[in-house]
Amino acid sequence: MPDDAPLPAPATHDIGGAPRFRCTPVEPDDAAPPDDFGKRVDALRQLLAQRGLMSVDELRRGVEAIPEAEYHALGYYERWLRSISGLMLEKGVVTAEDLRG
Repeated sequence: MPDDAPLPAPATHDIGGAPRFRCTPVEPDDAAPPDDFGKRVDALRQLLAQRGLMSVDELRRGVEAIPEAEYHALGYYERWLRSISGLMLEKGVVTAEDLRG
């Protein structure tokens, strides 16, 4: 890349150094275990991975593809579930009707 080439815009999930987040206090949440919803989503992710239906890289791709407004409105495990749902739709494992319940 030439020295004068513009840098690519950061992805929605890549908020490190973004001006609008610079003075936002960081609240450590890694000490708290996931709630019941988070545990169920993680269990689903593990089962799908064990069955070869998805990988952590695919999960990451799906999370990173969530539109910015939705990304910031969702919680951590809600993003995972959104990604898992999209992946399973993409692969034909479930239908949109299945997800509507």
